[in-house]
Amino acid sequence: MKPTSSFLNLPQSGIRRMYDLAKNKKDTVSFVLGEPDFVTPKHIIEAAKKKLDEGCTHYTDNAGILPLRQEISRALKQYDKVDYDPEGEIVVTVGGMMGMYMAILALVNPGDEILIADPSYTNYVGEIVMNRAVAVPVPVYEKDNFNFTYENLKSRVTDKTKAIILNSPCNPTGGVATRETMETVAKVALEYDLYVIYDAVYKHLIYNDTDYINIAVLDGMRERTIYVDSFSKTYAMTGWRLGYMAGPRNILSRLPKLQENMPSCLPEFVQYAGIEALKNGDEDIAMMNRQYAERRKLVLERINGIKGLSCTPPNGAFYAFVNIKETGMTSVEFCEKLLEKEGVVTAPGSAFGEQGEGYVRLSYATSMEQINRGMDRIQRFMESIM
Repeated sequence: MKPTSSFLNLPQSGIRRMYDLAKNKKDTVSFVLGEPDFVTPKHIIEAAKKKLDEGCTHYTDNAGILPLRQEISRALKQYDKVDYDPEGEIVVTVGGMMGMYMAILALVNPGDEILIADPSYTNYVGEIVMNRAVAVPVPVYEKDNFNFTYENLKSRVTDKTKAIILNSPCNPTGGVATRETMETVAKVALEYDLYVIYDAVYKHLIYNDTDYINIAVLDGMRERTIYVDSFSKTYAMTGWRLGYMAGPRNILSRLPKLQENMPSCLPEFVQYAGIEALKNGDEDIAMMNRQYAERRKLVLERINGIKGLSCTPPNGAFYAFVNIKETGMTSVEFCEKLLEKEGVVTAPGSAFGEQGEGYVRLSYATSMEQINRGMDRIQRFMESIM
């Protein structure tokens, strides 16, 4: 008797490993988790409470309640400039991660390949492995702002390739795909008849007037793009586990069958909280983004002022991907020693792929006070080793 290979080979997240190493230590400063430090806005919480009081504690449609799907459709048309039918082209999911998992499950057979950026979000590999498919890393480089190029993307395509995962703004680098990058991904997808799974969970966290573009607006891409989004980062709703997918009817209309056999549906009152967020959450987004922008500025000033460290300005999300190559340490060594000597928790770049070696990821989804405390310690650490 033996468990499945996909279960046994499931990789552990290097982010969670550092989190676990630090959880019993005292007086730590954590830059490790990508979670907003804001509490969910009060009006969203109150909307959920109201629905609880009204008895909204029952099963819903597998695809999610229609009023939420209609509101998602409106928001996508307004912000992304893509029109999706709430009946048949939108499905509400248990966070963005369930959306990613279902997209992969819907598109690949065992042994099929999915192209992912290297470095990229750690759980992509895990979800691909769970679906008995193969994750194929495509190196992206700091000189290209960690964006795909036509050459590096095309060179990884084989007759087993089924899809490309595109994450913009990107975790861990904070990179934002330009229109040119989107057109490059679209060109490869069209040339080789591939799907694109577009993870846009950070789309509202963009700085410096950087343009946002949904790849589905490009010619020929709406019918081959599976769009995944979440309320977690945008509205500080990580614990609500509320996300959604949008895409072509031939795929999305069948996804409720997957929901039926997994979580069945989301809690009804949580879905009403999502409606409130989409209808009345623009001021919350603006308030949080102003603070993230200030934190980003501080992190960049502090990091680039420390000998031996550098960071290309991230145009999105709330991560700094810090270059530590001058230290001569591996990213794991750097993170472990920084934790041991100064109590600062960071994520090693190698957790995000081979090309992440030589970098560490810092999440600045924390207060200015904590950022300064942590940066003081990092500076002291660097002075001790350089």
